Amino acid sequence: MHNAPPFAVERIDHVVFRVRDLDTSIAFFEAVLGCKVARRRPDLGLVHLRAGASMVDLVAIDGPLGRAGGAGPATEGRNLDHLCLRVEPFDERSIVRHLAAHGVTPRGPASTNFGAEGDGLSLYFTDPDENVIELKGPANLVG
Repeated sequence: MHNAPPFAVERIDHVVFRVRDLDTSIAFFEAVLGCKVARRRPDLGLVHLRAGASMVDLVAIDGPLGRAGGAGPATEGRNLDHLCLRVEPFDERSIVRHLAAHGVTPRGPASTNFGAEGDGLSLYFTDPDENVIELKGPANLVG
């Protein structure tokens, strides 16, 4: 039997969709759902949209991040890039030990990424079906 995780999931921070056309998808999320662009990362082919307390991120399949994800949205292609869960507390060493106890290895060390609350540390790993999961800590509060 494994111990409980060293954190509690608070909410979904963001969901990332891989899209064929960024402009068309941005227009859809703005017009249909009332989301607003919060940040653009043209260097990555990534747009962050505010969705209430959470974010919906759009990744162009022909951009740097999108090309890394394989085939684009279609019957045989993925359009969901990853699920991000906001966790508290975010103690990288404890989280890595917990994942290791379950045979899971993070894709790399914690890195700073933008999410619903702003920039903060996160770790990425995959589930048994190779779905990518991101555990995200609180935003870095810089005075």
